[in-house]
Formats: sequence, C-alpha cells, structure tokens
Amino acid sequence: MTRRNTLIAPATLALLALAACEPTPPAGPTPDTATHPPSTVSTQPSAQPSATAKPAKHDIAPSIPIATAGPAEIAVNASNGFGMALYQELKAKPGNFVFSPASISVALAMTYGGAKGDTAAQMAKTLQVGADADAFHDAWATQLNGWQNHKGAEIAVANRLFGDKKYTFEAPYLAHSKSRYGAPLQAVDFAGAPEKQRVKINGWVAEQTHDRILDLIPANGVSSDTRMALVNAIYFKAQWNEAFPKRRTKDETFTTADGTKVTTPMMMHTTHARYGEVDGVQLMELRYKGGGFATLFVLPPQTEKIGDLESKLDKGLLDQWTGAVKGQRVQIRLPRFTIKPGGAVELSDPLKAMGMKLPFVPSGADFTGITKPANLADRLYIEKVYHKAFVAMDEAGTEAAAATAVLMARAGGAAVEPPTFHADRPFLFFIRDTSTNLVMFAGRVVDPTK
Repeated sequence: MTRRNTLIAPATLALLALAACEPTPPAGPTPDTATHPPSTVSTQPSAQPSATAKPAKHDIAPSIPIATAGPAEIAVNASNGFGMALYQELKAKPGNFVFSPASISVALAMTYGGAKGDTAAQMAKTLQVGADADAFHDAWATQLNGWQNHKGAEIAVANRLFGDKKYTFEAPYLAHSKSRYGAPLQAVDFAGAPEKQRVKINGWVAEQTHDRILDLIPANGVSSDTRMALVNAIYFKAQWNEAFPKRRTKDETFTTADGTKVTTPMMMHTTHARYGEVDGVQLMELRYKGGGFATLFVLPPQTEKIGDLESKLDKGLLDQWTGAVKGQRVQIRLPRFTIKPGGAVELSDPLKAMGMKLPFVPSGADFTGITKPANLADRLYIEKVYHKAFVAMDEAGTEAAAATAVLMARAGGAAVEPPTFHADRPFLFFIRDTSTNLVMFAGRVVDPTK
C-alpha cells in the first residue's frame, strides 16, 4: 500500500465478539422453540429507542473523582484513567509500542452496557465509570457525536454489531447500542460458517482503518459458539499545523533504551508549538490543522530511564503534563518513526489484573442485558480481548490505526532563544482530542529505526 505522506490518518477500531459459554450444555432437557424460539437478527433493533431510553443504573461507587464541567468529560476522564492504568500493564512489552485507550474503552463500554450484577460492578470499576452508568454512556454519545461534527479535521466514526441470525438479543440492549453508540445490527451466520464471518469482520476492520489493521481476529478466533461481534472504528486525517521542511531532515544519532546508538532521519523545525517542563521532563505539543487535535511528546531528562518515567504515569501526571505546556517558538528535532502491528496483543490477563475477572468466568459472567437464554449453556462470557495498533509520524503529519476485539464465548510564551526539544533518546507520545483531552493513541519510541 502506498503511504500518504501528506496527511495524518489515525484510524481506531474496536471490535467485540460474543460467543457461547460451555462447549456442551448441562445435563437436562434443552428448551424447544416453543419456550425459547430462535430469533432472526435484524439489521435494525426491533424497536426504535426513545430519546430518554437508558440502561439500568449500577450501584457502583466511583473509583476516581469525576468532574462534570462538560457533557463528554465523564467518558474522557474514565477513558484516560483506564488507559493510563492499562499502560502500566502493557509497559513491560519490549521495544516500541502503541495502543489506543479510546478504542479499547469504546469496545468495553458497549460490552458494559449489557452487563449486570457483579459483572457490571467489576467492569465499572476497571473502566472507571463512576456512580452513574447512564451519564457514562451519555458522555460517550456526546464524544462520538462531537467527532462526527468536528470541523478542521476529517474524522469518521463507525460502530456495528454483528449478531448470529438464529440467536435472540434483548431489544433494549440493541436500542441502547444504537442510540448511544450508533451501532446498527447486522445478521451473520457464526454457528454455520464461523471462518467466513471472521474474514468478513476482518475485512470490515481493514476497510475502516484504510488497510493498516489486517487480520485482527486470528485464525480460529471465531468459532461456531460465537454469537455477537461489536465493532467500533474511528478514522482521523489531518496535517501538522506547520509541516517540517523535508530539506532540513538529516541523519542523526539516537540513543536507544539499552544505550545502543543508531542513525535515524531527524526532522528539524523552529516553529510555534506548546512547550513546558515538569521535574526535568521536557514536554512539547504539536497541533494539527484546525486546532482540534494534537500530539504531546514527553522526553525524560538524560539521567532518567524511560521505564522509570513510565512507572510514574497515571491520569493525574498526564493532566499535569498537558496543563504545563504554553505556546511559544520551539526548536524541534524529532525522529521520523513507524510502529507497525505484528500479531494482536491479547488483553485478557491485563484486564483481569486490573480487577475485571468475573466477565471472563464462563459460569459466573452475567451479560443478561445482551441476551437472556433459557439454556444456561448459552449465556455469554468474555473469552479473549485482542488489540492491534499502528502509528507513523513524518514531516507532514501522522497516520495511526488501532483495533480491539473482545471475543465472548458461550458458557458455559516566547524567549529570546527558543527552547530546544531534541528527541535523541526514548520518548512517550499521546495523540489527543484537544477539545475534550481524550487520549486517542498512546505509546513509546525507544528505537525509531525498528
């Protein structure tokens, strides 16, 4: 595929697949169609939701303080808090890496909309939902609608539910998913042709991410027990507010995390940016045309290892960093880099470590908000969570993409001399929506030549 160096195109995709819980049903009679008739899934909910239709509240104490200054702020605070906590679980992965807190958050938020009881409680705590589930989902709807109506950058959001055509799904859940997340329902044949549906969903993912995320769901990732897939895709395209002059890019030395010195193309520019320092950490934020999106670059001092800085990272520190940068002219030296996805990262263990254990238990997960099968063997639980991400930064801007698959199985200011931001050693980056401060992508560069 030819790379488009004249644009920024982060594309985010989240996919959630629901399947069945135990390979074989428990002993005893299986309900027949008279007591539990199969329902052909329509591409639309059985009833249109009203403007006030909302899911039930869950009696959950907020895990973090939630501000209410803006209509999207609950979702932003939750996603950023969850994302930085997840970063702590992922940072042990060696080398360069990138992930999308927003993508994973949206996928799990749609799943949470059908969770009940203790399953909902654990998901709410891990996702940092707060006390009011209604407000959480409403906030996500506001954020998603804001992207649809954004001026100055091209950003498209697409959500879709893929449901097995012979399975019964709860109409209120389908209405909720459509009204809050804009996710229509499409009938597929998971039970009869699982591999064909895997290819179909992966094709949808590739289309939404402009072919940057391929084969999100691995071979055998969809089985005849799969019952539903929830997919969220975000495509974003913009350019740096002021492009780096290509004529000034030249090879320079970059010292990697292990101390190895490599030669890499270093982009150079003296331009208006946002710059600040916190405890010796240099911060530089570059905005994209339109002003609604930016990337914050975080460079530790020479004496601090990148891993030590990462170990301090949480939402509070991120907020401190974003609040510390002020507009001024900055001398920038930043390496070009690309982080390509290999195999999908499996997130089940990190999510369990963060407290979301019950949703992965075949005999204990409660997703009866999505479906209430009479046969307990048909109840749903989360089996696997896969994630892939891509990012590339050059003189013109940034291209990025991400995808998340949650597989559920059947149960069972100016100075005289501008400051210099010289990223010649490992650094962090955060691509964010500046209107709400939502972190769309986060990552680390330890060797731009890899």
